[in-house]
Amino acid sequence: MTQPFTLPHFYMPYPARLNPHLEEARTHSTQWARRMGMLEGSGVWDQEDLDAHDYGLLCAYTHPDCDGPALSLITDWYVWVFFFDDHFLELFKRSQDRPGGKAHLDRLPLFMPLDLNTPVPEPQNPVEAGLADLWARTVPSMSMDWRRRFAVATEHLLNESLWELSNINEGRIANPVEYIEMRRKVGGAPWSAGLVEYATAEVPASVADSRPLRVLMETFSDAVHLRNDLFSYQREVEDEGENSNGVLVLETFFDCGTQRAAETVNDILTSRLHQFEHTALTEVPALALEKGLSPAEVAAVAAYTKGLQDWQSGGHEWHMRSSRYMNKGAAGARGPLDLGGAVLSGPALVTRAGFGTSAADMGALLASAAAERLRAHSHVPYQKVGPSLLPDFYMPFQVELSPHLDGARDRLVGWTHAMGMLSEGVWDEEKLAAADLPLCAAGIDPDATPEALDLSSRWLAWGTYGDDYYPLVFGQRRDLAAARLTTARLSDCMPVEGEAAPVPVNGMERGLIDLWALTTARMTPDERRTLKASVDKMTESWVWEVMNQLHHRVPDPVDYLEMRRATFGSDLTLSMCRMGHGPQIPPEVYRSGPVQSLENAAIDYACLINDVFSYQKEIEYEGEVHNAILVVQNFFGCDYPTALHVVHDLMTQRMRQFEHVVTHELPVVHDDFELSEEAREIMAGYVTDLQNWMAGILNWHRRVDRYKPDFLARRAHGFVPDVPPARPFVPAHAG
Repeated sequence: MTQPFTLPHFYMPYPARLNPHLEEARTHSTQWARRMGMLEGSGVWDQEDLDAHDYGLLCAYTHPDCDGPALSLITDWYVWVFFFDDHFLELFKRSQDRPGGKAHLDRLPLFMPLDLNTPVPEPQNPVEAGLADLWARTVPSMSMDWRRRFAVATEHLLNESLWELSNINEGRIANPVEYIEMRRKVGGAPWSAGLVEYATAEVPASVADSRPLRVLMETFSDAVHLRNDLFSYQREVEDEGENSNGVLVLETFFDCGTQRAAETVNDILTSRLHQFEHTALTEVPALALEKGLSPAEVAAVAAYTKGLQDWQSGGHEWHMRSSRYMNKGAAGARGPLDLGGAVLSGPALVTRAGFGTSAADMGALLASAAAERLRAHSHVPYQKVGPSLLPDFYMPFQVELSPHLDGARDRLVGWTHAMGMLSEGVWDEEKLAAADLPLCAAGIDPDATPEALDLSSRWLAWGTYGDDYYPLVFGQRRDLAAARLTTARLSDCMPVEGEAAPVPVNGMERGLIDLWALTTARMTPDERRTLKASVDKMTESWVWEVMNQLHHRVPDPVDYLEMRRATFGSDLTLSMCRMGHGPQIPPEVYRSGPVQSLENAAIDYACLINDVFSYQKEIEYEGEVHNAILVVQNFFGCDYPTALHVVHDLMTQRMRQFEHVVTHELPVVHDDFELSEEAREIMAGYVTDLQNWMAGILNWHRRVDRYKPDFLARRAHGFVPDVPPARPFVPAHAG
């Protein structure tokens, strides 16, 4: 069969190594698969299939340093997960049997009890038998923290198969951002990262959920999946009729040829590996110092990081050798193996030049990778770009405004004065008026009472002020230490159990202490923790922006979009929207894939609105590197109008995805969780809140002076404010 495209050259700086216990693992896994009922008689595999796939080789390459028993156990896990995938395909995907697939998946978590004394059901098929056996053999040597994380990753891997099945049923191909998010779950690489911990060392629980460790796992995941998409395109798309493949996603999004889409997938893969390396060398060491990790804990993180690198190189080597994949013509192909896929947005408008087909081209390949890495640091700031170009935005929802808007405007001026936010050199009354945050609040919540509108306006003002303050004060002064100290103090301004807040020393602290008291007066401690975490996420993302300013680094596209949600304060917004929903909505509903997909689509639409309107403000006047249009320009080497076109297309696709989830996926969630009529009405109200949020934010950007050329020319910052006072300030009464 003719290959649909020529495989690109892959960036892979780490040599693959082979575990000496390969044959032991092969023999053990074959015997284990037969004992679990996965071979002859299963209707899915026979011995020839298992031999051809050679999962022992995969694990020997991806875990080169573990001992024989550990390698055999890990190989059994991979035999199980690939059998699950093929079993689900044969029984449910080909027949498009979603009810049967859901019933099958609903039983599997029962075989992963955190406490091994918990009884499990009698297995009814090879998938259940294999999972029960593997769980009992694996978890005794791992901590409870690891068990929880690995169980969640396994459930995501299993349950998101329903997302793939639903897309096949509808004949729908995901947009790029949606695809990368879902593929991380269904593709299995986060699950693989858990087994890397088993083979190397557990990461300390104190940093397991931190941004640097999360980015290591996610960049590992994306690179593994994107590589697999390139090798498996022919089998998945042409043979199996799959819609979940990154090459197909980009073909559809950019309406381009398969070869161009494949080259662009490889460019994103390379960028994700560069992000992995950047995080490992810059953010991880800083995290170890910040958290005071012991030498043993630092060594564990280092061993885990190296294990992820080994997996990348070993997984690539396996793809080059396996009969499961399209690998003819690949540079260095070894002869006659699938995991998953991932991606972001971007046009296949610029295709990188090829580098030949021999090992002699390695120098050119590495030179190209170096050039791509350096390009992220080569942006010239303060370029004149002219007024921001505004496309015809797709906005299907009508904006409504609160009738209490004028009063909120007047009262916000008094509050910001009282907090001292207009006396630190960042804002004055004219800048506050140009931002007109009550207009945004009035569109986001048109039914708000005057008191609720005041509170929302103050939160928006506080968040926008902080977002302006960090790059202007800490970024321009290149003072990362002060940014970290400020962020830690802001977290202390939000007591959860009634502890005393620090004495405020600047407008941000004063404002946050005041807002916290007003907002949390009737909250339980758990509700306060949730809200505090959302504010912490936003302020910590501002530190990430300062770090990029110091490195003069245009972010990786995937990292940018995901961090943009945090810098925009999206978690805070969602926390406010969910307040008052009460116990009628189980937290599992909010954690479900469709609801998260709905929220992220709305958030991305709003974030990209801001990037489109603020392009001139940020690029020409502020020397910023955090703007989606600039990120696309840098990544693809294209001009401003082309990058804007890409961002606008992505916005439109995210909005259409929002509509799709509301129409097709939320009703299924309601049924799956057996929600009452009252709960369904609350969820419908939540959808309306998100619709108002998007419409209100677009209306606000269109009407305020903050982003208009005349105001920017007159009021652009030409100085860095003085350092805020270090002594307590007694505010006037806020009126």
